[in-house]
Amino acid sequence: MNRRGLLTRALASSLVPLLSACGRDARPVADRLAARLAEIPGGWTGANWERGHRLRGALPAWPAAAGWPKRAQVLVLGAGIAGLACARRLRLRGIEVALLDLEDRPGGNSRGHRIGAGPALGEGLRCPLGAHYLPTPGPDAVEVRTLLEDLGLASFEHGRWVYDERWLCHSPQERLWWNDQWVDGLLPPAETPELQAQYRRFGELVEQARREIGFSMPSSKHAWSPAHQALDAKTFAAWLDEQRLTAAPLRWYLDYCCRDDYGAEASQVSAWAGLHYFGSRHGFMSGEEREAVLTWPQGNGWLSERLAAPLSDAFHGGRTAVRLREERHGVQVLVWNDREQTAERWEADQVVMAMPLFIGARLPEQPPAALTEAARGMRYAPWLVANLLLDAPPLERLGAPLSWDNVVYGGEALGYVNADQQDLDPSRGPLVLTAYRALRESQRKDLLQDDWRAWAGRVLADMAPLHPDLPERLQRIELMRYGHAMSIPHPGLRGSAALGALRERAQGRLHFAHADLAGYSVFEEAFTQGETVAARLLKSDRAGR
Repeated sequence: MNRRGLLTRALASSLVPLLSACGRDARPVADRLAARLAEIPGGWTGANWERGHRLRGALPAWPAAAGWPKRAQVLVLGAGIAGLACARRLRLRGIEVALLDLEDRPGGNSRGHRIGAGPALGEGLRCPLGAHYLPTPGPDAVEVRTLLEDLGLASFEHGRWVYDERWLCHSPQERLWWNDQWVDGLLPPAETPELQAQYRRFGELVEQARREIGFSMPSSKHAWSPAHQALDAKTFAAWLDEQRLTAAPLRWYLDYCCRDDYGAEASQVSAWAGLHYFGSRHGFMSGEEREAVLTWPQGNGWLSERLAAPLSDAFHGGRTAVRLREERHGVQVLVWNDREQTAERWEADQVVMAMPLFIGARLPEQPPAALTEAARGMRYAPWLVANLLLDAPPLERLGAPLSWDNVVYGGEALGYVNADQQDLDPSRGPLVLTAYRALRESQRKDLLQDDWRAWAGRVLADMAPLHPDLPERLQRIELMRYGHAMSIPHPGLRGSAALGALRERAQGRLHFAHADLAGYSVFEEAFTQGETVAARLLKSDRAGR
C-alpha cells in the first residue's frame, strides 16, 4: 500500500468513532471523508508558535544587540486589538509610537485571511482567523461606538444610532440542529412546560441580577461590589445548581454560551462571568430586542485592518520582545528580529504591555509583584479555527436554511459560520464555511503536535452528517490554532486585587492594556483597555517623558 493508501486507512479508522456518535452508519462516511482528506490541499496557517515559544528557551543577552538602539516615545508591545487601539490614539495626538508584534501581521485574535488564491478566485475568498462579529455597542461602550462612528459604520440620526446595513448581519442569522432537523435560533425549543418554566426562571434571575447587582460592557464601566465578588467566588454551574436550574437543554445552551465567549464550560467559569454574558447585553428572553451584530467576510479582521492602516510605518512585525529593563529615565527592551535573525535594542520613555499576561510576566528583569501574581492566576483556552473552501453551497437537510451561525445541539464543537453571509451576489458559487472549536486545556499539546489532517478530520466529522455532499464540495481546508486563545474567567479571577492593580494604574513606566485584564477576551474589552491606557498616558503627560 502506498503512502496515500496508508494515510486514508489511518484517517478512516480515526473518523469511525467520531461519526458513530451521530447515530449513523459510520464506515461509509468515514471512508469517503478519509479518501478526500488524504488528497485535499491545506494545512496550518496564520500563527507562528515557534516565535512565541522562544521565551521558553535560551534567550539572547543584551550584548547581542549591536549598534545604536531604536527609539520611540511610547513602545507598544503587542499588535492585537488593545495594542492597536492604544497606538492609534497616541498617534492621533502626535505621540511617536512604535508597535511591535511577533507575528508578521497585526490583529491578534481578530485577523482576517484569504483562502483559495489562484486563477479562478484571484486573491482568494476572505474569511476570519478568529473573532467574526461585533455586537452593536450599548451605552457603556462609548469608545467602541466612537470608533464605529469614525469608521463610517455608525451615525446618530433622529435620536437613535443607525448602523451601516451592509455589515449588519443579514438574515437568516442563527439555526440549531435539533432532533434531526434545523430550527431557527440557538436556544433549544421549549417543548415541555417544565422546560418553559426553567427558561422563565433563568430569565427572571438574570433581570434581577441586572437590577440589583448591575453589569456593563465593557465590565470596567460598572463598579465592582461585594455582590459581584460573591458571584465571582463560585462556578456558574454551582450557581445554577443552587437555583435548581437543571434542565438538560438549558444547561447545554448555557454551556455553549460560556464556551463561545470564554472557551470553557459553566463548570469552569465563575457565576459572575455566566451572568455577565447575558446581563451586560440583551438579557435572556427578557422581551428586549436582541442587539444586532456587525460582521464581515473576514470577521473582525475588517476592524483590525482599519485600525492598523494608519500605523503601517509604526508597525514592526516578526519581532519578539525577550527582555525588558526599566531604568530611571526610560525603558530598554531587547527584541529578536525573526526576519533578520538578529537581536535589536529598543528604548522608550514608556512601554505598553499589550500582550497576554503569561507572556508579559516573562519579560521584565524585575517584574512588578502585581504582574507576577496576576499571571500566576491566569488560565487560557486553546482554540481551533478551520476555514473550508467549497466549490458550491452544500446540500441541506430538513428545516431552516443555511444561516450565518450554524450550531449542533449536544456537540462539542461551536458550530460553523457562513463567511459569505454578507455577500449580496445571488450566484451559487464558491463559499467558505468557518468552523470553531474551543478545546480543553489538556488538548493544547495535541493541538501543537498532531498532524493538521487529524484536526481537519475532527472538524469534518462534525459537519459531514449535516451536509451529505461535503466531501465532494470541499476544495481546500486551512486551520488556525491558538494555544492560548483567551483567558478563562474562572472563579476568583475577575475580582483579584492583582488584576485590578494592573488595570487601574501603571507599574512604574510599564502600562498594561489587554483583554486579559477583564478576565476574558472580547473586542469591546480589548479596545477599551487600549483606549484607557492611551488616555491615561496623555492626561498625565507621561507619553513624552
